[in-house]
Amino acid sequence: MRAPRFDRRVQIQRARLADDGFASVEVWADHGAPLWAARADLSDGERWSAGEMAASVTTRFTLHRTAFANGLTPKDRLLCEGRSFEISGIKESGRRFLELTCSARTDR
Repeated sequence: MRAPRFDRRVQIQRARLADDGFASVEVWADHGAPLWAARADLSDGERWSAGEMAASVTTRFTLHRTAFANGLTPKDRLLCEGRSFEISGIKESGRRFLELTCSARTDR
C-alpha cells in the first residue's frame, strides 16, 4: 500500500453554543491547528428536491493518526480550500492513518 500524498491543508471546526440574546445558537469555530491531509474525490451528484437543484461531492480525506485526530467526531466539520465538508464517517486506515468520509454542497 502506497502512502497517501498529504498535499492539502485542512482546518477542523467544532460547533459551540453561543447566546445571541434571544436563544442559544450553534457557532462554528476553528478547532486545533490546520492539518496536512490527502484528498480523494469519490463521487459527485445532482438531485432535485422540492423544486431545488442541489449538487454535492463526496470526498475522502486521509489524516495522520494523532491524539488530536483520534478525538474527531462526525459532529465536527472540515474546511478545505474554502469549502465546508460535513463528516459522515471516520475509520482507521492501518495504524498510521484515519480516513474521513465527507460531503459538501458544490452549488453554493
